[in-house]
Amino acid sequence: MSVARKPTVEALGLAPDAQAWRCAGDGAGAGAIEVAFADALGERWVLMRVAGDPSGRILVYDRHEWECFVDGARKGEFDDAAG
Repeated sequence: MSVARKPTVEALGLAPDAQAWRCAGDGAGAGAIEVAFADALGERWVLMRVAGDPSGRILVYDRHEWECFVDGARKGEFDDAAG
């Protein structure tokens, strides 16, 4: 059985600097979580990064994964993750 891999930002043909990044919460600057929504390969993708990350890593989520994450956050599933 083969496992399908999610595409990278590069494989999606997206330029990180061309995205409309939104800062989560009230944060801004280094260490803040930023998200961007982009269309590629006929689908909607959610990109997530940490502002100021010197390696420039970007996580890619499909729409279903993002909706599950947001639902869990709203229900408090990650409330104990910060401590």
